[in-house]
Amino acid sequence: MLVSLHVKNLALIKEAEVEFGTGLNILSGETGAGKSIIIGSINLALGQKVPKEMLPEQAEYALVELIFRVDNEEQVQQLKEIDIYPENHEVIMSRKITSTRSIGKINSETVSVSCMKNVASLLIDIHGQHEHQSLLYKKKHLEILDEYAKDKLEAKKKILKNCYQEYQSVLEEQKQALRDGEGRERELSFLEYEIQEIREANLIIGEDEELEISYRKMANNRRIMESAGTAYEMTGGDGSATEQIGRALRELQMVAEYDPNVGELSGQLEEIDDLLNDFNRELSAYISDGELDEETFYEVEKRLDLVNHLKDKYGGSIEAVLQAKEEKEKRFQHLQDYEEYVAQLKIRLRQTEDSLQKISGEVSEIRQKYAKKLIKKIRDALVDLNFLDVEFTMEFRDTGKYTVNGRDEAEFLISTNPGEPLKPLSKVASGGELSRIMLAVKTILAESDQIQTLIFDEIDAGISGRTAQMVAEKMNVIGKNHQIICITHLPQIAAMADQHYLISKNVENNATVSKITILQEEESISELARMLGGVKITDTVLESAKEMKKLALTVKKN
Repeated sequence: MLVSLHVKNLALIKEAEVEFGTGLNILSGETGAGKSIIIGSINLALGQKVPKEMLPEQAEYALVELIFRVDNEEQVQQLKEIDIYPENHEVIMSRKITSTRSIGKINSETVSVSCMKNVASLLIDIHGQHEHQSLLYKKKHLEILDEYAKDKLEAKKKILKNCYQEYQSVLEEQKQALRDGEGRERELSFLEYEIQEIREANLIIGEDEELEISYRKMANNRRIMESAGTAYEMTGGDGSATEQIGRALRELQMVAEYDPNVGELSGQLEEIDDLLNDFNRELSAYISDGELDEETFYEVEKRLDLVNHLKDKYGGSIEAVLQAKEEKEKRFQHLQDYEEYVAQLKIRLRQTEDSLQKISGEVSEIRQKYAKKLIKKIRDALVDLNFLDVEFTMEFRDTGKYTVNGRDEAEFLISTNPGEPLKPLSKVASGGELSRIMLAVKTILAESDQIQTLIFDEIDAGISGRTAQMVAEKMNVIGKNHQIICITHLPQIAAMADQHYLISKNVENNATVSKITILQEEESISELARMLGGVKITDTVLESAKEMKKLALTVKKN
Protein backbone atom coordinates (compact mmCIF):
# COMPACT_ATOMS: atom_id res chain seq x y z
CA MET A 1 0.00 0.00 0.00
CA LEU A 2 1.01 3.65 -0.43
CA VAL A 3 2.28 4.76 2.98
CA SER A 4 3.27 8.35 2.27
CA LEU A 5 3.61 11.04 -0.36
CA HIS A 6 6.16 13.87 -0.17
CA VAL A 7 5.89 16.75 -2.66
CA LYS A 8 8.19 19.77 -2.96
CA ASN A 9 8.05 22.73 -5.38
CA LEU A 10 5.37 21.32 -7.64
CA ALA A 11 2.77 23.68 -9.15
CA LEU A 12 1.05 25.39 -6.18
CA ILE A 13 2.56 23.06 -3.58
CA LYS A 14 5.63 24.49 -1.86
CA GLU A 15 6.08 21.40 0.31
CA ALA A 16 3.63 18.80 1.54
CA GLU A 17 3.83 15.46 3.32
CA VAL A 18 0.85 13.09 3.41
CA GLU A 19 0.62 9.79 5.26
CA PHE A 20 -2.10 7.54 3.87
CA GLY A 21 -3.85 4.82 5.82
CA THR A 22 -5.58 1.56 5.02
CA GLY A 23 -9.10 1.47 3.66
CA LEU A 24 -10.75 4.52 2.10
CA ASN A 25 -8.64 7.70 1.92
CA ILE A 26 -10.74 10.66 0.75
CA LEU A 27 -9.32 13.91 -0.64
CA SER A 28 -11.70 16.84 -0.96
CA GLY A 29 -11.50 20.61 -1.32
CA GLU A 30 -12.86 23.54 -3.25
CA THR A 31 -12.51 23.73 -7.02
CA GLY A 32 -9.04 24.99 -7.93
CA ALA A 33 -7.53 24.14 -4.55
CA GLY A 34 -5.06 21.73 -6.13
CA LYS A 35 -6.69 18.30 -5.87
CA SER A 36 -5.49 17.36 -9.35
CA ILE A 37 -1.91 18.29 -8.37
CA ILE A 38 -1.88 15.47 -5.80
CA ILE A 39 -2.79 12.84 -8.42
CA GLY A 40 -0.48 14.55 -10.90
CA SER A 41 2.44 14.36 -8.47
CA ILE A 42 1.82 10.65 -7.86
CA ASN A 43 1.75 10.09 -11.62
CA LEU A 44 5.08 11.90 -11.98
CA ALA A 45 6.74 9.71 -9.36
CA LEU A 46 5.43 6.68 -11.24
CA GLY A 47 7.15 7.69 -14.48
CA GLN A 48 4.56 9.75 -16.34
CA LYS A 49 5.56 12.66 -18.60
CA VAL A 50 6.41 15.91 -16.80
CA PRO A 51 4.30 18.92 -17.90
CA LYS A 52 6.52 22.04 -17.96
CA GLU A 53 3.90 24.13 -16.21
CA MET A 54 4.11 21.97 -13.06
CA LEU A 55 7.60 23.29 -12.22
CA PRO A 56 7.37 26.80 -10.69
CA GLU A 57 9.57 29.40 -12.39
CA GLN A 58 11.32 30.43 -9.17
CA ALA A 59 12.13 26.85 -8.12
CA GLU A 60 15.39 25.16 -9.13
CA TYR A 61 13.82 21.72 -8.92
CA ALA A 62 10.71 19.78 -7.94
CA LEU A 63 10.68 16.54 -5.96
CA VAL A 64 8.08 13.81 -5.53
CA GLU A 65 8.64 10.79 -3.30
CA LEU A 66 6.35 7.82 -2.67
CA ILE A 67 6.85 5.13 -0.03
CA PHE A 68 5.07 1.81 -0.55
CA ARG A 69 4.83 -1.02 1.95
CA VAL A 70 4.87 -4.42 0.24
CA ASP A 71 3.73 -7.34 2.41
CA ASN A 72 2.31 -9.60 -0.29
CA GLU A 73 4.88 -12.31 -1.13
CA GLU A 74 3.62 -12.70 -4.71
CA GLN A 75 4.11 -8.96 -5.23
CA VAL A 76 7.59 -9.17 -3.72
CA GLN A 77 8.46 -11.99 -6.14
CA GLN A 78 7.11 -10.03 -9.13
CA LEU A 79 9.30 -7.06 -8.12
CA LYS A 80 12.37 -9.27 -7.78
CA GLU A 81 11.80 -10.57 -11.30
CA ILE A 82 12.43 -7.03 -12.58
CA ASP A 83 15.43 -6.55 -10.22
CA ILE A 84 13.62 -4.47 -7.60
CA TYR A 85 14.21 -5.68 -4.05
CA PRO A 86 12.07 -4.21 -1.25
CA GLU A 87 14.08 -3.09 1.77
CA ASN A 88 12.34 -3.82 5.09
CA HIS A 89 9.18 -4.46 3.02
CA GLU A 90 9.38 -0.94 1.55
CA VAL A 91 9.80 0.42 -1.97
CA ILE A 92 10.72 4.11 -2.17
CA MET A 93 10.12 5.75 -5.54
CA SER A 94 11.27 9.32 -6.15
CA ARG A 95 11.63 11.72 -9.04
CA LYS A 96 13.63 14.94 -9.06
CA ILE A 97 12.68 17.33 -11.83
CA THR A 98 14.61 20.35 -13.17
CA SER A 99 13.96 22.56 -16.18
CA THR A 100 16.21 20.36 -18.32
CA ARG A 101 15.94 16.81 -16.98
CA SER A 102 14.38 14.45 -14.47
CA ILE A 103 15.99 11.72 -12.38
CA GLY A 104 14.00 8.71 -11.20
CA LYS A 105 15.14 6.53 -8.32
CA ILE A 106 13.88 3.37 -6.65
CA ASN A 107 15.37 2.62 -3.23
CA SER A 108 18.11 5.22 -3.93
CA GLU A 109 19.18 3.60 -7.22
CA THR A 110 18.73 5.60 -10.43
CA VAL A 111 16.38 3.83 -12.85
CA SER A 112 14.82 4.49 -16.26
CA VAL A 113 11.31 5.82 -16.78
CA SER A 114 10.25 2.47 -18.24
CA CYS A 115 11.45 0.72 -15.07
CA MET A 116 9.41 3.12 -12.91
CA LYS A 117 6.32 2.40 -15.00
CA ASN A 118 6.86 -1.36 -14.70
CA VAL A 119 7.14 -1.12 -10.92
CA ALA A 120 4.12 1.18 -10.74
CA SER A 121 2.02 -1.33 -12.68
CA LEU A 122 2.63 -3.85 -9.87
CA LEU A 123 1.95 -1.50 -6.95
CA ILE A 124 -0.82 0.90 -7.90
CA ASP A 125 -3.74 1.38 -10.29
CA ILE A 126 -4.81 4.93 -11.11
CA HIS A 127 -8.18 5.71 -12.64
CA GLY A 128 -8.02 9.23 -14.08
CA GLN A 129 -10.89 11.64 -14.60
CA HIS A 130 -11.46 10.61 -18.21
CA GLU A 131 -10.30 7.00 -18.27
CA HIS A 132 -13.88 5.74 -18.33
CA GLN A 133 -14.14 7.23 -21.83
CA SER A 134 -11.88 4.39 -23.01
CA LEU A 135 -14.90 2.09 -22.55
CA LEU A 136 -16.28 3.62 -25.75
CA TYR A 137 -13.61 1.74 -27.72
CA LYS A 138 -14.10 -1.97 -28.41
CA LYS A 139 -10.37 -2.63 -28.22
CA LYS A 140 -10.46 -1.71 -24.53
CA HIS A 141 -13.14 -4.33 -23.85
CA LEU A 142 -10.92 -7.20 -25.01
CA GLU A 143 -8.03 -5.76 -22.96
CA ILE A 144 -10.25 -5.81 -19.84
CA LEU A 145 -11.23 -9.43 -20.45
CA ASP A 146 -7.61 -10.46 -21.05
CA GLU A 147 -6.54 -8.69 -17.86
CA TYR A 148 -9.26 -10.53 -15.92
CA ALA A 149 -8.19 -13.91 -17.35
CA LYS A 150 -4.44 -13.18 -17.40
CA ASP A 151 -3.51 -16.09 -15.11
CA LYS A 152 -4.83 -18.52 -17.73
CA LEU A 153 -4.12 -16.40 -20.80
CA GLU A 154 -0.65 -14.99 -20.23
CA ALA A 155 1.33 -18.07 -21.33
CA LYS A 156 -1.07 -18.80 -24.20
CA LYS A 157 -0.83 -15.22 -25.50
CA LYS A 158 2.98 -15.44 -25.58
CA ILE A 159 2.71 -18.57 -27.73
CA LEU A 160 0.09 -16.80 -29.87
CA LYS A 161 2.42 -13.83 -30.38
CA ASN A 162 5.32 -16.08 -31.43
CA CYS A 163 3.09 -18.08 -33.81
CA TYR A 164 1.74 -14.90 -35.36
CA GLN A 165 5.22 -13.46 -35.89
CA GLU A 166 6.42 -16.71 -37.49
CA TYR A 167 3.31 -16.81 -39.70
CA GLN A 168 3.88 -13.21 -40.83
CA SER A 169 7.55 -13.96 -41.52
CA VAL A 170 6.76 -16.95 -43.75
CA LEU A 171 3.95 -15.02 -45.45
CA GLU A 172 6.34 -12.18 -46.27
CA GLU A 173 8.93 -14.67 -47.53
CA GLN A 174 6.30 -16.19 -49.80
CA LYS A 175 5.32 -12.78 -51.17
CA GLN A 176 8.98 -12.03 -51.83
CA ALA A 177 9.40 -15.39 -53.56
CA LEU A 178 6.47 -14.65 -55.86
CA ARG A 179 7.93 -11.25 -56.66
CA ASP A 180 11.28 -12.93 -57.29
CA GLY A 181 9.69 -15.33 -59.73
CA GLU A 182 8.75 -12.49 -62.08
CA GLY A 183 12.38 -11.57 -62.83
CA ARG A 184 13.89 -14.93 -61.96
CA GLU A 185 15.73 -15.65 -65.23
CA ARG A 186 17.20 -12.17 -65.37
CA GLU A 187 18.40 -12.33 -61.75
CA LEU A 188 19.82 -15.84 -62.23
CA SER A 189 21.89 -14.60 -65.16
CA PHE A 190 23.14 -11.59 -63.22
CA LEU A 191 23.99 -13.69 -60.13
CA GLU A 192 25.84 -16.21 -62.27
CA TYR A 193 27.96 -13.40 -63.74
CA GLU A 194 28.80 -11.95 -60.32
CA ILE A 195 29.60 -15.32 -58.75
CA GLN A 196 31.85 -16.21 -61.72
CA GLU A 197 33.54 -12.82 -61.50
CA ILE A 198 34.52 -13.43 -57.86
CA ARG A 199 35.41 -17.11 -58.37
CA GLU A 200 37.77 -16.36 -61.28
CA ALA A 201 39.60 -13.80 -59.18
CA ASN A 202 40.77 -16.58 -56.78
CA LEU A 203 41.13 -14.06 -53.99
CA ILE A 204 43.41 -14.81 -51.05
CA ILE A 205 42.85 -13.04 -47.73
CA GLY A 206 45.72 -10.60 -47.13
CA GLU A 207 46.97 -10.49 -50.72
CA ASP A 208 45.74 -6.93 -51.20
CA GLU A 209 48.18 -5.70 -48.56
CA GLU A 210 51.09 -7.57 -50.20
CA LEU A 211 50.12 -6.23 -53.63
CA GLU A 212 50.04 -2.67 -52.27
CA ILE A 213 53.62 -3.09 -50.93
CA SER A 214 54.91 -4.55 -54.22
CA TYR A 215 53.17 -1.91 -56.31
CA ARG A 216 54.51 0.92 -54.19
CA LYS A 217 58.06 -0.48 -54.54
CA MET A 218 57.84 -0.94 -58.32
CA ALA A 219 56.14 2.42 -58.94
CA ASN A 220 59.02 4.14 -57.14
CA ASN A 221 61.81 1.91 -58.56
CA ARG A 222 63.74 4.69 -60.38
CA ARG A 223 63.88 6.90 -57.29
CA ILE A 224 64.90 3.91 -55.12
CA MET A 225 67.75 2.95 -57.53
CA GLU A 226 69.02 6.53 -57.73
CA SER A 227 69.15 6.85 -53.94
CA ALA A 228 70.77 3.41 -53.54
CA GLY A 229 73.40 4.27 -56.17
CA THR A 230 74.25 7.55 -54.49
CA ALA A 231 74.54 5.80 -51.14
CA TYR A 232 76.88 3.19 -52.71
CA GLU A 233 79.14 5.88 -54.16
CA MET A 234 79.32 7.63 -50.79
CA THR A 235 80.19 4.46 -48.92
CA GLY A 236 82.03 2.19 -51.39
CA GLY A 237 83.72 4.08 -54.26
CA ASP A 238 86.90 6.18 -54.65
CA GLY A 239 87.21 8.69 -51.81
CA SER A 240 84.26 7.00 -50.12
CA ALA A 241 83.72 6.23 -46.46
CA THR A 242 85.13 2.71 -46.99
CA GLU A 243 88.40 4.07 -48.45
CA GLN A 244 88.76 6.68 -45.70
CA ILE A 245 88.11 4.15 -42.92
CA GLY A 246 90.66 1.76 -44.52
CA ARG A 247 93.37 4.45 -44.43
CA ALA A 248 92.49 5.34 -40.81
CA LEU A 249 92.70 1.68 -39.85
CA ARG A 250 96.16 1.26 -41.40
CA GLU A 251 97.43 4.35 -39.57
CA LEU A 252 96.27 3.00 -36.19
CA GLN A 253 97.60 -0.49 -36.86
CA MET A 254 101.10 0.95 -37.48
CA VAL A 255 101.28 2.44 -33.95
CA ALA A 256 99.12 -0.06 -32.04
CA GLU A 257 102.18 -1.84 -30.66
CA TYR A 258 103.21 1.29 -28.76
CA ASP A 259 99.97 1.76 -26.81
CA PRO A 260 97.32 -0.87 -25.83
CA ASN A 261 94.57 1.77 -25.95
CA VAL A 262 95.34 2.46 -29.60
CA GLY A 263 95.10 -1.30 -30.18
CA GLU A 264 91.57 -1.33 -28.72
CA LEU A 265 90.55 1.63 -30.87
CA SER A 266 92.09 -0.07 -33.89
CA GLY A 267 89.97 -3.18 -33.14
CA GLN A 268 86.76 -1.11 -32.94
CA LEU A 269 87.52 0.60 -36.24
CA GLU A 270 88.23 -2.79 -37.83
CA GLU A 271 84.71 -3.91 -36.84
CA ILE A 272 83.29 -0.78 -38.41
CA ASP A 273 85.30 -1.45 -41.57
CA ASP A 274 83.95 -5.03 -41.74
CA LEU A 275 80.35 -3.84 -41.21
CA LEU A 276 80.65 -1.19 -43.88
CA ASN A 277 82.17 -3.69 -46.34
CA ASP A 278 79.25 -6.11 -45.65
CA PHE A 279 76.79 -3.25 -46.11
CA ASN A 280 78.40 -2.29 -49.44
CA ARG A 281 78.23 -5.86 -50.74
CA GLU A 282 74.51 -6.12 -49.81
CA LEU A 283 73.75 -2.69 -51.29
CA SER A 284 75.58 -3.63 -54.50
CA ALA A 285 73.59 -6.88 -54.72
CA TYR A 286 70.32 -4.95 -54.09
CA ILE A 287 71.18 -2.54 -56.93
CA SER A 288 72.09 -5.39 -59.26
CA ASP A 289 68.80 -7.21 -58.56
CA GLY A 290 66.70 -4.02 -58.52
CA GLU A 291 66.27 -3.51 -62.18
CA LEU A 292 62.52 -3.08 -62.91
CA ASP A 293 60.81 -5.89 -64.79
CA GLU A 294 58.12 -4.02 -66.74
CA GLU A 295 56.09 -7.18 -67.35
CA THR A 296 56.02 -8.06 -63.62
CA PHE A 297 55.05 -4.47 -62.77
CA TYR A 298 52.19 -4.63 -65.27
CA GLU A 299 50.89 -7.91 -63.77
CA VAL A 300 51.02 -6.55 -60.19
CA GLU A 301 49.23 -3.36 -61.23
CA LYS A 302 46.57 -5.32 -63.12
CA ARG A 303 45.99 -7.70 -60.18
CA LEU A 304 45.76 -4.83 -57.70
CA ASP A 305 43.20 -3.04 -59.89
CA LEU A 306 41.08 -6.21 -60.03
CA VAL A 307 41.21 -6.75 -56.26
CA ASN A 308 40.33 -3.12 -55.54
CA HIS A 309 37.48 -3.22 -58.06
CA LEU A 310 35.94 -6.26 -56.35
CA LYS A 311 36.43 -4.71 -52.90
CA ASP A 312 34.68 -1.51 -54.01
CA LYS A 313 31.84 -3.50 -55.57
CA TYR A 314 31.21 -6.06 -52.84
CA GLY A 315 31.95 -4.57 -49.44
CA GLY A 316 35.37 -2.96 -48.94
CA SER A 317 37.50 -5.98 -48.02
CA ILE A 318 38.47 -9.37 -49.41
CA GLU A 319 36.57 -11.01 -46.52
CA ALA A 320 33.43 -9.07 -47.49
CA VAL A 321 33.83 -10.06 -51.15
CA LEU A 322 34.07 -13.76 -50.23
CA GLN A 323 31.03 -13.42 -47.91
CA ALA A 324 29.08 -11.78 -50.75
CA LYS A 325 29.96 -14.73 -52.99
CA GLU A 326 28.53 -17.19 -50.44
CA GLU A 327 25.29 -15.20 -50.13
CA LYS A 328 24.92 -14.93 -53.89
CA GLU A 329 25.53 -18.67 -54.28
CA LYS A 330 22.73 -19.36 -51.75
CA ARG A 331 20.43 -16.96 -53.57
CA PHE A 332 21.35 -18.53 -56.88
CA GLN A 333 20.56 -21.98 -55.48
CA HIS A 334 17.17 -20.74 -54.20
CA LEU A 335 16.25 -19.35 -57.58
CA GLN A 336 17.59 -22.36 -59.42
CA ASP A 337 15.46 -24.63 -57.23
CA TYR A 338 12.60 -22.11 -57.38
CA GLU A 339 9.72 -24.53 -57.81
CA GLU A 340 10.85 -26.67 -54.88
CA TYR A 341 11.54 -23.54 -52.81
CA VAL A 342 8.01 -22.17 -53.41
CA ALA A 343 6.50 -25.57 -52.65
CA GLN A 344 8.41 -25.74 -49.35
CA LEU A 345 7.20 -22.25 -48.49
CA LYS A 346 3.59 -23.33 -49.03
CA ILE A 347 4.12 -26.25 -46.67
CA ARG A 348 5.73 -24.00 -44.05
CA LEU A 349 2.92 -21.45 -44.40
CA ARG A 350 0.28 -24.13 -43.94
CA GLN A 351 2.09 -25.49 -40.88
CA THR A 352 2.46 -22.07 -39.24
CA GLU A 353 -1.16 -21.21 -40.06
CA ASP A 354 -2.33 -24.48 -38.52
CA SER A 355 -0.35 -23.67 -35.35
CA LEU A 356 -1.72 -20.13 -35.33
CA GLN A 357 -5.28 -21.35 -35.83
CA LYS A 358 -4.90 -23.89 -33.01
CA ILE A 359 -3.52 -21.41 -30.45
CA SER A 360 -6.01 -18.72 -31.55
CA GLY A 361 -8.81 -21.20 -30.90
CA GLU A 362 -7.42 -22.06 -27.46
CA VAL A 363 -7.14 -18.36 -26.55
CA SER A 364 -10.67 -17.71 -27.81
CA GLU A 365 -12.03 -20.64 -25.79
CA ILE A 366 -10.44 -19.33 -22.59
CA ARG A 367 -11.74 -15.83 -23.30
CA GLN A 368 -15.30 -16.99 -23.82
CA LYS A 369 -15.19 -19.11 -20.68
CA TYR A 370 -13.88 -16.25 -18.56
CA ALA A 371 -16.16 -13.72 -20.26
CA LYS A 372 -19.16 -15.49 -18.68
CA LYS A 373 -17.62 -15.13 -15.22
CA LEU A 374 -16.60 -11.52 -15.83
CA ILE A 375 -20.02 -10.52 -17.17
CA LYS A 376 -21.79 -11.99 -14.14
CA LYS A 377 -19.48 -10.13 -11.76
CA ILE A 378 -19.84 -6.84 -13.63
CA ARG A 379 -23.63 -7.23 -13.71
CA ASP A 380 -23.72 -7.84 -9.95
CA ALA A 381 -21.42 -4.86 -9.35
CA LEU A 382 -23.62 -2.65 -11.54
CA VAL A 383 -26.69 -3.59 -9.50
CA ASP A 384 -24.74 -2.50 -6.41
CA LEU A 385 -24.12 0.82 -8.20
CA ASN A 386 -27.86 1.49 -8.79
CA PHE A 387 -28.25 -0.11 -12.22
CA LEU A 388 -31.28 -1.94 -10.91
CA ASP A 389 -32.65 -3.56 -14.09
CA VAL A 390 -29.42 -3.79 -16.00
CA GLU A 391 -28.57 -6.41 -18.60
CA PHE A 392 -24.91 -6.70 -19.47
CA THR A 393 -23.10 -9.07 -21.78
CA MET A 394 -20.12 -9.45 -24.06
CA GLU A 395 -20.48 -10.19 -27.75
CA PHE A 396 -17.73 -12.04 -29.64
CA ARG A 397 -17.05 -11.79 -33.37
CA ASP A 398 -14.47 -13.45 -35.60
CA THR A 399 -12.38 -10.77 -37.31
CA GLY A 400 -11.85 -13.02 -40.32
CA LYS A 401 -8.10 -12.53 -40.16
CA TYR A 402 -5.24 -13.29 -37.81
CA THR A 403 -3.73 -10.64 -35.56
CA VAL A 404 -1.18 -10.75 -32.77
CA ASN A 405 -4.25 -11.01 -30.50
CA GLY A 406 -5.86 -13.91 -32.35
CA ARG A 407 -9.10 -13.62 -34.32
CA ASP A 408 -11.35 -12.33 -31.55
CA GLU A 409 -13.18 -9.04 -31.48
CA ALA A 410 -15.24 -8.49 -28.33
CA GLU A 411 -17.60 -5.75 -27.21
CA PHE A 412 -19.59 -5.03 -24.06
CA LEU A 413 -23.34 -4.58 -24.59
CA ILE A 414 -25.73 -3.08 -22.07
CA SER A 415 -29.41 -2.43 -21.51
CA THR A 416 -30.27 -0.18 -18.56
CA ASN A 417 -34.07 -0.39 -18.85
CA PRO A 418 -36.41 -3.43 -18.98
CA GLY A 419 -37.47 -4.34 -22.51
CA GLU A 420 -34.71 -2.38 -24.21
CA PRO A 421 -32.39 -4.34 -26.51
CA LEU A 422 -28.72 -4.72 -25.64
CA LYS A 423 -26.64 -2.03 -27.34
CA PRO A 424 -22.98 -0.96 -27.40
CA LEU A 425 -21.90 1.28 -24.51
CA SER A 426 -21.18 4.12 -26.92
CA LYS A 427 -24.84 4.25 -27.93
CA VAL A 428 -26.38 3.95 -24.48
CA ALA A 429 -24.22 5.05 -21.58
CA SER A 430 -23.89 8.63 -20.36
CA GLY A 431 -20.70 9.99 -18.79
CA GLY A 432 -21.95 9.19 -15.28
CA GLU A 433 -22.97 5.68 -16.30
CA LEU A 434 -19.61 5.02 -17.96
CA SER A 435 -17.93 6.18 -14.78
CA ARG A 436 -19.89 3.66 -12.70
CA ILE A 437 -19.30 0.86 -15.24
CA MET A 438 -15.55 1.52 -15.04
CA LEU A 439 -15.76 1.49 -11.23
CA ALA A 440 -17.42 -1.93 -11.45
CA VAL A 441 -14.69 -3.16 -13.82
CA LYS A 442 -11.90 -1.80 -11.61
CA THR A 443 -13.47 -3.46 -8.59
CA ILE A 444 -13.48 -6.87 -10.28
CA LEU A 445 -9.97 -6.55 -11.73
CA ALA A 446 -8.69 -5.54 -8.30
CA GLU A 447 -10.10 -8.77 -6.89
CA SER A 448 -8.19 -10.85 -9.45
CA ASP A 449 -4.76 -9.27 -9.12
CA GLN A 450 -2.32 -8.41 -6.34
CA ILE A 451 -2.42 -4.60 -6.63
CA GLN A 452 -3.26 -3.21 -3.19
CA THR A 453 -3.65 0.50 -3.95
CA LEU A 454 -6.37 1.94 -6.20
CA ILE A 455 -6.64 5.66 -6.93
CA PHE A 456 -9.87 7.18 -8.25
CA ASP A 457 -9.74 10.74 -9.53
CA GLU A 458 -13.33 12.09 -9.44
CA ILE A 459 -14.91 8.83 -10.61
CA ASP A 460 -18.17 10.27 -9.23
CA ALA A 461 -18.56 12.72 -12.12
CA GLY A 462 -22.14 13.01 -13.35
CA ILE A 463 -23.85 11.22 -10.44
CA SER A 464 -25.81 12.34 -7.38
CA GLY A 465 -28.47 11.33 -4.88
CA ARG A 466 -29.17 7.64 -4.35
CA THR A 467 -26.62 6.64 -7.00
CA ALA A 468 -23.92 8.62 -5.17
CA GLN A 469 -24.80 6.79 -1.98
CA MET A 470 -24.47 3.40 -3.69
CA VAL A 471 -21.13 4.38 -5.21
CA ALA A 472 -20.01 5.38 -1.71
CA GLU A 473 -21.06 2.01 -0.35
CA LYS A 474 -19.21 0.22 -3.19
CA MET A 475 -16.07 2.24 -2.37
CA ASN A 476 -16.43 1.17 1.23
CA VAL A 477 -16.65 -2.51 0.20
CA ILE A 478 -13.55 -2.25 -1.99
CA GLY A 479 -11.73 -0.45 0.81
CA LYS A 480 -12.09 -3.45 3.10
CA ASN A 481 -9.58 -5.41 1.00
CA HIS A 482 -7.70 -2.62 -0.75
CA GLN A 483 -6.29 0.78 -0.05
CA ILE A 484 -8.41 3.36 -1.89
CA ILE A 485 -7.34 6.96 -2.49
CA CYS A 486 -10.22 8.92 -3.93
CA ILE A 487 -10.67 12.55 -4.94
CA THR A 488 -14.36 13.43 -4.70
CA HIS A 489 -16.77 16.32 -4.67
CA LEU A 490 -19.68 14.26 -3.29
CA PRO A 491 -20.39 14.34 0.46
CA GLN A 492 -21.92 10.83 0.34
CA ILE A 493 -18.55 9.38 -0.68
CA ALA A 494 -16.51 11.65 1.59
CA ALA A 495 -18.62 10.57 4.57
CA MET A 496 -17.39 6.98 4.11
CA ALA A 497 -13.76 8.00 4.60
CA ASP A 498 -11.49 6.05 6.92
CA GLN A 499 -9.10 9.01 6.54
CA HIS A 500 -10.30 12.37 5.24
CA TYR A 501 -7.85 14.95 3.83
CA LEU A 502 -8.60 18.57 2.94
CA ILE A 503 -6.76 20.28 0.10
CA SER A 504 -6.90 24.04 0.53
CA LYS A 505 -5.47 27.07 -1.26
CA ASN A 506 -4.00 30.03 0.67
CA VAL A 507 -1.92 33.14 0.02
CA GLU A 508 1.48 33.23 1.72
CA ASN A 509 4.06 35.97 1.10
CA ASN A 510 2.07 37.20 -1.90
CA ALA A 511 2.11 33.71 -3.44
CA THR A 512 -0.73 31.19 -3.78
CA VAL A 513 0.09 27.80 -2.25
CA SER A 514 -1.84 24.58 -1.80
CA LYS A 515 -1.79 22.58 1.43
CA ILE A 516 -3.10 19.18 2.40
CA THR A 517 -4.12 18.33 5.95
CA ILE A 518 -5.75 15.33 7.58
CA LEU A 519 -9.08 16.12 9.21
CA GLN A 520 -10.26 15.01 12.63
CA GLU A 521 -13.90 13.91 12.99
CA GLU A 522 -15.32 17.37 13.73
CA GLU A 523 -13.27 18.93 10.94
CA SER A 524 -14.45 16.21 8.56
CA ILE A 525 -18.08 17.00 9.45
CA SER A 526 -17.43 20.69 8.73
CA GLU A 527 -15.98 19.77 5.33
CA LEU A 528 -19.04 17.58 4.62
CA ALA A 529 -21.25 20.58 5.51
CA ARG A 530 -19.30 22.73 3.05
CA MET A 531 -19.77 20.08 0.36
CA LEU A 532 -23.49 19.94 1.15
CA GLY A 533 -24.23 23.62 1.58
CA GLY A 534 -21.63 25.59 -0.32
CA VAL A 535 -20.35 28.93 0.99
CA LYS A 536 -22.91 29.47 3.77
CA ILE A 537 -23.07 26.65 6.32
CA THR A 538 -26.25 26.80 8.40
CA ASP A 539 -27.04 24.77 11.49
CA THR A 540 -29.41 22.68 9.38
CA VAL A 541 -26.64 21.86 6.92
CA LEU A 542 -24.27 21.05 9.76
CA GLU A 543 -26.83 18.69 11.29
CA SER A 544 -27.29 17.04 7.90
CA ALA A 545 -23.52 16.53 7.69
CA LYS A 546 -23.49 14.94 11.16
CA GLU A 547 -26.37 12.67 10.20
CA MET A 548 -24.60 11.68 6.98
CA LYS A 549 -21.45 10.81 8.89
CA LYS A 550 -23.43 8.82 11.43
CA LEU A 551 -25.19 6.83 8.68
CA ALA A 552 -21.85 6.17 6.98
CA LEU A 553 -20.42 4.78 10.22
CA THR A 554 -23.41 2.47 10.49
CA VAL A 555 -22.82 1.19 6.94
CA LYS A 556 -19.11 0.67 7.64
CA LYS A 557 -19.86 -1.48 10.71
CA ASN A 558 -22.04 -3.87 8.70
